[in-house]
Amino acid sequence: MMNRHLPWIFRLYGRGQLSQYLLLLACVAGVAGLLASRALVAISPLVGIAAVLANPALRQEWGRYRRLRTAWFPALLYLFWWVSALYTSDWPVWRHEVYRQLPLLALPLAFGLSVPLSGRQRYGVGLLFVAGTALVALGTLREYFRQYTHANELFALGQNLPSITGIFHIHFSVMLALAACFGWLLGQEPGAAGWQRVLAVGSAAVCVLVLHMLAYRTGLFVFYATLLLRAGVLVARRRWLLGAGLLVLLVLGPLVAYHTLLPVRNRVAASLYDLEQFTLRHDINDYSLSKRLAAWHTALAVSRQHPWVGAAPADVRQAMQAQYARQSFGLRPVNQVMVHNQYLHQLVGGGIVGLALWLLMLFGPMVQPGQWQNAYVYHFLTLHAVAMLTDSLLELQISFNLFVFCYGFLLVAAERRQQMDPMADSA
Repeated sequence: MMNRHLPWIFRLYGRGQLSQYLLLLACVAGVAGLLASRALVAISPLVGIAAVLANPALRQEWGRYRRLRTAWFPALLYLFWWVSALYTSDWPVWRHEVYRQLPLLALPLAFGLSVPLSGRQRYGVGLLFVAGTALVALGTLREYFRQYTHANELFALGQNLPSITGIFHIHFSVMLALAACFGWLLGQEPGAAGWQRVLAVGSAAVCVLVLHMLAYRTGLFVFYATLLLRAGVLVARRRWLLGAGLLVLLVLGPLVAYHTLLPVRNRVAASLYDLEQFTLRHDINDYSLSKRLAAWHTALAVSRQHPWVGAAPADVRQAMQAQYARQSFGLRPVNQVMVHNQYLHQLVGGGIVGLALWLLMLFGPMVQPGQWQNAYVYHFLTLHAVAMLTDSLLELQISFNLFVFCYGFLLVAAERRQQMDPMADSA
């Protein structure tokens, strides 16, 4: 029986379909893992590497891969972790992080060396992410209504609901904002079927609704910041009417949400009271925003002690704890939180060099031809660039995998298509 199937597999291999199907499987596993199963997240890069090895034209593709700048940027950031071995002191963390951050190499390899997905397959993966996120959002909203009174009491205290699949609220809110943007873009694709457009736009609407109903502070912040950028792009392209309409929406949306949704009013009141505790130098042990401000002050103090190459990426926690011992802001050890800002985190761990490498990875692709014209790319980068002002997103595995997966799926794949066909549509 096994021998009977071998010629069929060899035919798939020879036509490149085996590699393409494996890459598609890696993408589906990655999206499902982000939403519900951490095991699938871990398997996804391995399937991606299998897709690379199944490419019959691997040797020819390798020459082109070496010219992909979007593949070099994360590789340089990963290399910096190895260089930091020269001065790190927390070896258990260093060894763990070197393993944990392997997707910085694996996913660009998968999207840069496998047989590329077809346009229809890429659309399907995008639709799976958007619709899947909307389903999880609806389930979370149902849970909110089941415990309506208790949930609103939590909002008034500055706390949040995680997703029904256990995704931490900050990272889930970023996924909601990203799915809302992608859903709208997928709904505008001219080659999509009618039901696909309806599903994409409907899922985007669900994500926006849940963002507001559950008053996810980070998600709302990045969502409206991304809309503001979109309005700027429309104005720059002299699409005055659409740009003006979006700016009006940016003003009316938060106002309507504040006056009609109790969770939003509770969240605003709790946030203002939270910040007031820090400015008045009150006890901030129970206030998340104030603890975050204290963490930023602490991180800046650490960065001044190690300006060029940082305290070492693996030693960030130790360095922060040592600084808290000097100035605690009245925080008990259990409430002395870490950096909560990806840029400051890179500065503390890697100094100016580490921060520069991170900024190169985040913004370097935008200076490449075609990338800025790709709406998916600039929405993804802008949204994450803003979100990383509020939290160290790459330090938790779920948001790290989300960022690296989208980076490979959107940026590496887009540059590769541009390299293979300079006249190809960048979107």
